[in-house]
Amino acid sequence: MDQQSTKSQSLGADLRALRRARGLTLTDLALRLDRSVGWLSQVERDLSEPSITDLRQIGAALGAPVSMLFGHAPIPSEEAGLVVRRDARRRLGSGAAGLVEELLSPDLTDDFEMLHSTFLPGSEIAEPVTRPTQEVGYLVTGRLDLEIGARRFTLDPGDSFRIRGEPFRWANPYDDPAVAIWVIAPPVY
Repeated sequence: MDQQSTKSQSLGADLRALRRARGLTLTDLALRLDRSVGWLSQVERDLSEPSITDLRQIGAALGAPVSMLFGHAPIPSEEAGLVVRRDARRRLGSGAAGLVEELLSPDLTDDFEMLHSTFLPGSEIAEPVTRPTQEVGYLVTGRLDLEIGARRFTLDPGDSFRIRGEPFRWANPYDDPAVAIWVIAPPVY
C-alpha cells in the first residue's frame, strides 16, 4: 500500500467515525451537504476523494475543525492504524484559546480518542463546556486549574481527573505551559 492510499483510508474512516459519533446516518449527513448518499458512502469507503471545499462543508456539518480533516500526514503502510510518530500528530482546533491539541490516536475509529493537550501560560476558556462524553486526563507537566461542575481543583504533575458529561472549564494562570494527556469517549473531534 502506498502512502497516498494510506492517507485517504484514514480520512474516510475518520469521517465515518465522526458521523456515527454525532448520531447521524449517511442520509442525514448527505441532506446537510446537499450531496447524494452514494457519493458520501464512496468518500467514507475511500473510493472517492473529496475536494477541499467538500472537506470544509463536511467539517461544518459535523461540527469538526477543518484542520482535523486536512491533517493526515503520509505514514508507512506497516504503521497505519497502529503507530503515531511525534512529528505526524494531527493538530486539532484553532489554538485560539491558548490550547494546542494533537491527536495521539491513530484515527477516530475507536470508541475513544486520546489527545496531547498543551495549555499555554495565561490561557483559559471563559465559558463552561458540556459534552455528552466521559473524559479522563493526566497532567504531565505544569499546573492547571480545573472546574468540574461547581468544584474547583488545581492539578499538579502526576494528578489525574475524570469528567462525566458535567460542565467544565480550565485555566492556566501560571508562568509555564501545562501538558495533559486527555482521553475522550466517544470521540468529539
